[in-house]
Amino acid sequence: MIAIFLLLIFMNCMFKYANSSSNSAYLYSENYLNSIKAELENLDPENPTDVTLYINLKSEVELCELMNKYKDDEWKLSIINSRISSYLTERNTYLYGAEKSEEQANEITKKIEDITAKLDENNWKYFASQDLETANKKIEELNSQKQQTQDKEILKNLENEIKNAEIEKEIAEYRLNKDIPYGTDYKNIALSRLQSASTNLIQYDSQETELSYEEQKDYNDSLKTEAECRYILDTGIDVNKNDSLKGILQNFYSEFGIFLIVVIVMIAGTIVSDEFNKGTIKLLLVKPYTRNKILLSKFITTVIIIFFVILSTVIMEMLVGGVLFGFDSLSVPVIEYNFNTNMLEEINVFAYLGIQTLAQLPMIVLLATLAFVLSTLFANSALAITISLLGYMSTAIINQLALAYNLSFMKYFVTMNWDLSQFLFGNLPYMQGMSLILSIVICLVYLLVMLIPTFIIFKKRNIKNI
Repeated sequence: MIAIFLLLIFMNCMFKYANSSSNSAYLYSENYLNSIKAELENLDPENPTDVTLYINLKSEVELCELMNKYKDDEWKLSIINSRISSYLTERNTYLYGAEKSEEQANEITKKIEDITAKLDENNWKYFASQDLETANKKIEELNSQKQQTQDKEILKNLENEIKNAEIEKEIAEYRLNKDIPYGTDYKNIALSRLQSASTNLIQYDSQETELSYEEQKDYNDSLKTEAECRYILDTGIDVNKNDSLKGILQNFYSEFGIFLIVVIVMIAGTIVSDEFNKGTIKLLLVKPYTRNKILLSKFITTVIIIFFVILSTVIMEMLVGGVLFGFDSLSVPVIEYNFNTNMLEEINVFAYLGIQTLAQLPMIVLLATLAFVLSTLFANSALAITISLLGYMSTAIINQLALAYNLSFMKYFVTMNWDLSQFLFGNLPYMQGMSLILSIVICLVYLLVMLIPTFIIFKKRNIKNI
């Protein structure tokens, strides 16, 4: 428990540091800029072999200088990257490339100056209004083409283009109505993901053939992403913030699952074998209890340990995470799209953690049981712990191979079934034909297959020479 507590402190500090640090400081530092300039001085723009590299480095220098000029305003950096960067390369191509054109270069320079003037005015809404105007114009032109077209295939393509343009319009309207400057914050990420997911849905909806199972899963992911992003933009709540107590608890098993498994397996893998190794098993067997009752008590203790380790780790994370990040984030709900009701649901983070715990229990219990069984049968703690941990670590590889090669028989294998989170909220499982009831039954079968022979062997085992 002390080791886990220290580990939680370390992990939380890493979360806090990782999310507060930025790599952009290095990319546009003076050292980086000077290194490019030094390389640029060794190139001759009149030499045909150097001209392409010269243009690229010259454009990079100008981009870095602009970035450094506006480095205090994230939205300006975003505009420079998206709207000025390509102009710089284009202008230098006309200035130094094979087909030089001073007139074209001057026109592009005028465009760059117009954009930088708006940056100096701190007018990000100008660019959002431009995006909205462009989208409206595009929709108008496409509708005009649609009215003049009779070909079904062309009409279908035009309808998709119109829908995509309407998404671009919606993004621009979100920006203006919700006052979202350009940048890389969670609202801009939501806008980007919304556009990508909506575009993906339009593409799938336009297909005339039935979606394959993998395409249906991708469709559901896009549907979920679209609903989640709209929620973020409409409420202004960052439900995906990971560097917070709520974010860590929401991803509790993905962040700390391996450490929980290690502790539980170590206990389960020694709880019987240590009795054999130390010879204390004889002291147990002389008690007025049957061997089955003794072994059952050990197994029940192992199961109780599972809940104890999970609960104590959650409590310690509450203390450590609360001190480092504060407790305010606990009021933010977890957002899940329920495919059974086709609605977005708000869930309290502790209720969500409870649901995830129930979904992960089959895997944890089966791994603990494997360690317990090996410990009982071979009286070797190292063997029991090693094989159980290898089984856990190979889960992802086994499942990926099964899905990659479409091995349908693997849907009856334990690693494909012991993570019940795949069924939560109406999600499609890993493989077609799987179901929650089937997975529970398979997990119970594997549990009994391990326990029944173990109890039989332990009952008949000769303990005299131990």
